Amino acid sequence: MTIAQQLVNSAIKSITRTACKVDDAALARVPLHGPLILAANHVNFLDIPLLYTHLLPRKIYSLVKEETWNNPVMARLFDMWNGIPIKRGENDMAALSKARQVLADGNILAIAPEGTRTRTGILQPAHPGLAILSQKSAVPILPMAIYGGEVIWDNLHRLERTSFHIRVGTMVRLKPGVSVSDREIRQDVADQVMYLIAALLPEQYRGVYSDLTQQHLRYFDIVA
Repeated sequence: MTIAQQLVNSAIKSITRTACKVDDAALARVPLHGPLILAANHVNFLDIPLLYTHLLPRKIYSLVKEETWNNPVMARLFDMWNGIPIKRGENDMAALSKARQVLADGNILAIAPEGTRTRTGILQPAHPGLAILSQKSAVPILPMAIYGGEVIWDNLHRLERTSFHIRVGTMVRLKPGVSVSDREIRQDVADQVMYLIAALLPEQYRGVYSDLTQQHLRYFDIVA
């Protein structure tokens, strides 16, 4: 890591620590070594810088909408934070190939199955791409839930700190032999990961995944 990166990361962490009360004790559950897909809900702009700076020294990459690089400042930041540009709404094989290489190199890849920020923190339907990436990479999936940051702007206006909560669930791996060639199965795999995320959230944030009786693990093995 360059001196410039260290300075920026230190500054970002200080700023977020000042603006937020970060409840990050659960990050101790993130393995120190080995590749994994970190599947998390995506609330707003806070998520990536908070996770990136609080997971150091573990190297974390993330799939980020391609339009982010239209802003020169954001482009510099997300290059520094190992962002992988992805074209939304299409099968971006180049981005997925980079993501698979990141995992093959033993790193963490953070993805938001919902595909975009919710801003409210209430879960939205997942896209099925997670299932393909999981099968092709054969690495564990670690569900993570984030909440509280959706009120950051209101709190800043009142000069109040925001309580930002991070919860980490049980790591799972797609069972050998599970085929995701069928779109319905791909969608169900992604939805089941979302149910794992929903179970980590207070009820008011669960949205379309509120009915936890629909949760099952038939596609997954639990990773000890």
